[in-house]
Amino acid sequence: MSQNELAAKIREIKSLQQLIDEANAEMETLKDEIKAHMTAEGTEEITVDLFKVRYQKVSSVRFDTTAFKKTHSDLYTQYSKPTTSSRFTIL
Repeated sequence: MSQNELAAKIREIKSLQQLIDEANAEMETLKDEIKAHMTAEGTEEITVDLFKVRYQKVSSVRFDTTAFKKTHSDLYTQYSKPTTSSRFTIL
């Protein structure tokens, strides 16, 4: 692939990423408006047309690795394993 072809592909990726970012921002704005409406109505679920929308609190339990590492650094080290992955970045 030539330098010009690579540059064109990179420009296209950057352009598409900008469109994705703009669409995501618009989507988040719309979601926030719906959430604000549901909060004002005091409801966790609404049905509109063919759609059911839920906005509710969800509880979960997560393992606190930072605290575990502080109090049991030897076990943390013993059971930690390095991983390798590839990252694609355009700056």
